[in-house]
Amino acid sequence: MPPRTVKRRLGDVLLEQGLITEDRLKECVALQRTAGQSLASVLLSKQYLNEEDLVVTLSEQLGIPHIRVANYKIPKEVLDEVPESLAQQYQMLPVSVTGDVLTLAMSDPLNIMALDDLRMLTSYEIEPVVAVSSELSEAINRHYGGKQGDELYNELVGDSKSDENLDLVEEQQDISDISSLKAEAEEGPVIRLVNLILANALEMGASDIHVEPYEKTLRVRYRVDGVLEETKSPPKNMQPALLSRLKIMSNLDISEHRIPQDGRFRIKFRGREIDFRISFLPCYYGEKVVMRILDKSSLTLDLEKLGFEEQPMEAFRESLKLPFGMILLTGPTGSGKTTTLYSALHRLNDTGRNIVTVEDPVEYELYGVNQVPARPEVGLSFAAALRSILRQDPDIVMVGEIRDEETGDIAVKAALTGHLVLSTLHTNDAASVFTRLTDMGLEPFLVQSSVAVAAAQRLMRRVCPDCKQTIKVPEEVLTRIQYRHPPNGHKPTFVRGWGCGKCKDTGYKGRLAVIEAMPNFPELQDLIMKRAPSMDIKRQGIKCGMKSLRQNALAKAAKGLTTIEEVLRVSPAD
Repeated sequence: MPPRTVKRRLGDVLLEQGLITEDRLKECVALQRTAGQSLASVLLSKQYLNEEDLVVTLSEQLGIPHIRVANYKIPKEVLDEVPESLAQQYQMLPVSVTGDVLTLAMSDPLNIMALDDLRMLTSYEIEPVVAVSSELSEAINRHYGGKQGDELYNELVGDSKSDENLDLVEEQQDISDISSLKAEAEEGPVIRLVNLILANALEMGASDIHVEPYEKTLRVRYRVDGVLEETKSPPKNMQPALLSRLKIMSNLDISEHRIPQDGRFRIKFRGREIDFRISFLPCYYGEKVVMRILDKSSLTLDLEKLGFEEQPMEAFRESLKLPFGMILLTGPTGSGKTTTLYSALHRLNDTGRNIVTVEDPVEYELYGVNQVPARPEVGLSFAAALRSILRQDPDIVMVGEIRDEETGDIAVKAALTGHLVLSTLHTNDAASVFTRLTDMGLEPFLVQSSVAVAAAQRLMRRVCPDCKQTIKVPEEVLTRIQYRHPPNGHKPTFVRGWGCGKCKDTGYKGRLAVIEAMPNFPELQDLIMKRAPSMDIKRQGIKCGMKSLRQNALAKAAKGLTTIEEVLRVSPAD
């Protein structure tokens, strides 16, 4: 039986029926060419036509039957005749096989390319029937994803309204050459799934989103208050489309799966513009994705509101008054170093100073600060950018990270020639900053002369205010954890969170920063010159008045802000 598809343009049929005006048709045809979507999709998205009118028009005018696929149960052997990738790409679903005729439900039965591709692939005669687009999309996901995948998908995206206030900002729409993956990524269910994953993360106050592929599952986890929490997984069969959607949003190459890719995108959520930094890493069962959430509205740029204890806060205040020197901050990824540095820049930022930064990447935009994104792939490394910055008459320079001897050497010399330099390192504590710089190959006398203050920072979980209770800690325990009673005799108030609905039974809600700050005391200079071990430098710094990370963390616990367990988790013993 020959196919009954009539090669008439959909727009002409709709004009004849009076279902659309000529002006609206021209507008949609122009959008179709730029967006790379079908005319039917554009008409539906612009709400110039509803799905039922489209189906009835196609059915009556083209002599193609229409069916409702919402409750169809299709045998596996029929589904096997059409690969899932083609079904998703062309939005078509095999319904039955009779002899050498394959009946195919389609949202756009005038798609001659889809019919020809399938005819060549299967050797069947294709008999198209028209179906409502939304029902067809759900049926494709249901049948190809299997019952378990569909149930998980419905649990994830079913009745939630979280994504209704979420819009992609500045997304590129010039998609003319659409591959299979691109077509899948632009389908409604995939867009809704991605939006919901992002919206749920923002509602939970997450700092990162992890999407991890395994053999039979696709795991999604959120980092909330520094700890990863697993959520319901989307169906495994949506993995390619989900990852492609994220790459499209980030303007990355969706055809590249062999090498890591990094990008960023911006969304608007409930009136707030939020940046996402995204990283793709090829793994055994697909690409693992990590998205860092950069929410400007939650950024605290007031140094006084960071909650530092008295000694480190005073050390910071004094260092920011210096005309030159290096302020170096250390700590693991996600310990709040960037926030602290930006708060310092915010305090220094005025019309009388030229402030330039080089970052990889620029995480937050600061008005009045000239921010340079490092691009190593084109030769703009930290060292190369820093050299150019020093020719820009800067007063204050921030380098995202000192990673090598070349960058460290330029930064040190900049600090010795009248510039205030702020940067980060990866070491365990403040004292290790000095030994790390000399291990890079920098001369001890340059390190000793240039570093004004070294600091180490961590983020601790804040105890939940709704379920916290005061606890009594035995004196021998306080001695073992190195707690020192304050000289004024103030009694400590140690607490524990017992878990409630507000904190999801964790006992913690939110985070707070704890920091140790070591000024370059005169007593340290001989130790630095002799390349003394970091432990010796730390002991001398404590003798000179520095409060260690452990002591600053215990001070937070004694005020009832966190727990002793958190103190032991984030701070090493003195």
